[in-house]
Amino acid sequence: MATAGRPAALVAALLGAVLLHGTARAEPQASAGVTVGVAGVGLDRQLWDSTVFHVGLRGDVLFGRAANDDFGVGPYAEVLTHAFDEIQTGAGISVLAPIHDAFPLVLSTGAYGRWSEDARGVEPGIAAAIFWGGRSYNFHSRYGMSTGLLAQVRFGLGGSKETAVVLAAQLDLALLALPFVYLFEAAKGPSPEAAPVRRAKPAP
Repeated sequence: MATAGRPAALVAALLGAVLLHGTARAEPQASAGVTVGVAGVGLDRQLWDSTVFHVGLRGDVLFGRAANDDFGVGPYAEVLTHAFDEIQTGAGISVLAPIHDAFPLVLSTGAYGRWSEDARGVEPGIAAAIFWGGRSYNFHSRYGMSTGLLAQVRFGLGGSKETAVVLAAQLDLALLALPFVYLFEAAKGPSPEAAPVRRAKPAP
């Protein structure tokens, strides 16, 4: 019994250290992005039977960070599709490991539900993912932009015995919105508070 309790005690100690690490100024930081790439999918436990297009939305909130070199832990949620003939939604927990100040690793694991043409009703599943890319701590906002690479394994527990390996780029929503914000501001024209620029007269 003592041997069996050691892994649980180690996990509890690690989570406690992550949550208590940092100072009182640590605030939760959210991030959301679009994932675009490919998925190797298969049924009846056939790994990578065919390659299809993957697109999704993924967001998380990390707690316990006060600087770039801090660990973080928190929930994530996602919605995605493979080949546009199914939809999957899921949630779980993410842990950020600061292997580099600006390029940390984010490890995630959770559960999902799958709706598709080949499934009878909703099929449950479990997923594990690793993200690596730019995600520095934002000292001025509770939102931190994240852009990088995402690798994911999805293991269906329903009757179709679906599996998927996802390789995708994750692009931050705020970054994708910048061109639209610029076009919107440009369409509005100059601010009424801005002083008009007058051409200077040439010197005599």
